[in-house]
Amino acid sequence: MLGNARTLVLAAAAVCTLLAAPASAAEVVYVIRHLQKGAGDDPPLTPEGAAGAGSLANILADRGIRAVYATPTRRAIQTATPLAVRLGLPVKRYDPANTAALLEETRAIPGNILVVGHSNTVPDLVEQFGGEKPAPMTEQDYGTIYIVYPANKEVGEITLPAAKAN
Repeated sequence: MLGNARTLVLAAAAVCTLLAAPASAAEVVYVIRHLQKGAGDDPPLTPEGAAGAGSLANILADRGIRAVYATPTRRAIQTATPLAVRLGLPVKRYDPANTAALLEETRAIPGNILVVGHSNTVPDLVEQFGGEKPAPMTEQDYGTIYIVYPANKEVGEITLPAAKAN
């Protein structure tokens, strides 16, 4: 009986440890929806979106980003590319339908990461990385960078300045 009680206590402690573990090794996870997009099946960024991607790179360039992730859509990749180029990093593609694989891959990355998603995935990404799930996004919501601190489950926000297309 004592052996069973000890096993139960150890199992409970293991479950508590897993539940308390951050979703990522990253100290900070920056999550953003792709920026303003054009029309079409796989649209590129608009000039305004491209300008916003440059602002994103300026804001995050000195924040210890060690990996940059984007879905395989043109708009997401183009949102991530200016920062990745500036830091000499590749833009790693992830499947937005398989965020478990993204979470697993990022567990091994020390330092901070950027994840570019979509209006229908960003709130869930914030939550899955350990933050409180933000409100659903609309098709007009662009430019909010969610700052997730997995270790203490806090979330902050930065809003990109309004981009002016040239």
